[in-house]
Amino acid sequence: MFGAIYIGLSGLNAYSKGLQQVSNNVTNLNTSGFKSSTVSFQNYYSAKDSGGLSYTPNDRNGGNGVGIADSRLSFQQGELRQSDRDLDLSVDGTGFLVLLDGTETLYARTGSFEVDKDGYIILSGTDYRLAALDSSNHPVALSVDAVRTNPPKATTAIKFADNLSSTATSFAISDLTVYDASGGAHVWKVAFAKDADAGAGAWKVTVTDNKNVTIGTQSLKFIGSTVDPATARLDFTDAAAAFTVSLDFSGGVTSYSSGEVSTMRSASIDGQAVGTITTVTVNSKGKLEIGYSNSQKQELGAIAIADFRDPQSLEQRTGGIFAQTGGGSHEFLNSEDPRVGKVVSKRLEASNVDLSQEFGDLILIQRGFQAASQIVSVSNDMIQQLFGIRGQG
Repeated sequence: MFGAIYIGLSGLNAYSKGLQQVSNNVTNLNTSGFKSSTVSFQNYYSAKDSGGLSYTPNDRNGGNGVGIADSRLSFQQGELRQSDRDLDLSVDGTGFLVLLDGTETLYARTGSFEVDKDGYIILSGTDYRLAALDSSNHPVALSVDAVRTNPPKATTAIKFADNLSSTATSFAISDLTVYDASGGAHVWKVAFAKDADAGAGAWKVTVTDNKNVTIGTQSLKFIGSTVDPATARLDFTDAAAAFTVSLDFSGGVTSYSSGEVSTMRSASIDGQAVGTITTVTVNSKGKLEIGYSNSQKQELGAIAIADFRDPQSLEQRTGGIFAQTGGGSHEFLNSEDPRVGKVVSKRLEASNVDLSQEFGDLILIQRGFQAASQIVSVSNDMIQQLFGIRGQG
């Protein structure tokens, strides 16, 4: 009967620990990246059993109660919830983001990242650096320090399109911003005036800057309704800023009669000012992408994603971090590999806790605890009854 008490106590102890696991799952219902753990129990046999587990040795076939079994993490993906931060990252798939902390490598399913004072992409509230793949597919820490500015580029061409009316006598396109080699901006105006002295279809093209200083004047000619190839590109040099821009009329500019209305426009202008970082995000290819104030973009590298053959070798730590403790095999892949899924920006993975499952387990644990406590109570009553036999009769 004393053995029965010990067995009942093993149930009380096991179900108490099971309740702790369920409570931990339920209270982390709204924790980003949290992975719930399963609650299961295992039976104990005597010391003579091959399992070698017991509370009180009895005969070979004697049961010795119950204990909490090793929990297993559920790696089912949680809901990917929308956020408004470019560096809120998640993995849509089975892989893990790779974080570097000195010599230790850690992993995460999701996280809010930021740029620290040294230019590294780190997990907010920690010093863990987000890793990208180098040329050898090894994870290395990501830093934006080397690309904080985007160099300027001088304008070399302005391409025009659409119709310059053959029956109009003048036309002008204003507010054309061009850049010199140092990134300085210059606002040009291109004026067109019919040149009757040069024959039919001839126009004088005059370029002036925003101070009304004339950059130059050249002749544009049409043969019928199409641009004369000899004048399809006209070069204008700003002597003060020492850069030359070609006005390119070869891309479908026409000269049909349309009254006084001309629709010719600048289709594109190359060149750019110096740019500073405005955005840091991850693009659809899973690469870190820098956006600059001059509308340019630059890719830094593919975000490293870890693929584990046995995810149960991972240990869950505080803050949605995982560490590999079981020594299982893994490899580092990029977001374009279908085996690991994609890195997505402006998403945080929610907890994968299933409340229905947890409440079901809670009821079973409660009933198990009640039953185990009854075993202890009945055993105690029987022992007391045994003690009461003395003196009877």
